[in-house]
Amino acid sequence: MLDDFAIHDLPGADGTTIRVRTAGTGAPLLLLHGHPQTHAMWHRVAPALAQDYAVVLADLRGYGDSAKPAPVESGAAYAKRAMAQDMVAVMEGLGHRQFLLGAHDRGARVAHRLALDHPERARRLLLLDVAPTLAMYEGTTDAFARAYWHWFFLIQPAPLPERLIAADPAAYVREVMGRRHAGLAAFAPEALAEYERCIALPGTAAGICGDYRASAGIDLEHDRADRDAGRRLAMPLRVLWGAEGAVGRNFDVLALWQAAADTVSGRALPCGHYLAEEAPDAVLAEMRAFFGAA
Repeated sequence: MLDDFAIHDLPGADGTTIRVRTAGTGAPLLLLHGHPQTHAMWHRVAPALAQDYAVVLADLRGYGDSAKPAPVESGAAYAKRAMAQDMVAVMEGLGHRQFLLGAHDRGARVAHRLALDHPERARRLLLLDVAPTLAMYEGTTDAFARAYWHWFFLIQPAPLPERLIAADPAAYVREVMGRRHAGLAAFAPEALAEYERCIALPGTAAGICGDYRASAGIDLEHDRADRDAGRRLAMPLRVLWGAEGAVGRNFDVLALWQAAADTVSGRALPCGHYLAEEAPDAVLAEMRAFFGAA
């Protein structure tokens, strides 16, 4: 997959190395993936986007072929602030001081933090199937906890979740992804094989748990500080979510983002959680309409 995309290993923050793939010319567009995936999740939309944009696909720290720093007790190694700084460094290294930003799931949480911490970098922001992290934790219900059981499994103290994931990494991927609306049929075999390969890499289980523990800890501290200070997203924001997904069923996605940003639009697409793989044509059309030729 993505054979026309060049591979780079670029410096992130704090000595990390971030795996990146690039193709195309035009306005720079950074795309960030979710859990338990890699940049390969964009394979159904990225080649077409590369006809109009300089597309950058990155693996988040802890995922894919990017570095997997050892988690620390404070959570700082996997704070969305550090993960966002990785992406700022990567884009700077590619010569892109400002860029468009599209992201799904965990990547969307990194993108949200990047846009808050570095508002001069992200010109436009498109997020797939998330509501703000703080709002989701504060609004957790029984129905949401059952649907997003992995949120509460992965934050358990080490090493329990790491051991259970490492015992059968492929099964973890298939269970998490296959239990959602579209099942495993939504994923190209090559993409699924890539997710299974990467989750079995040394350090990935610890990195994933570090990501989720940070979201339930240090990230909430940062989010509360922003809320208390009245900091909001100033750039145009477009949010899309799956009509058949748990986020849209359990939260008023548009209203929650309107409380966090100045200029927000969005709608549900007729699919589940994995929008770019379940409804790639709709996602591609939305991206082109929102990002334009800027």
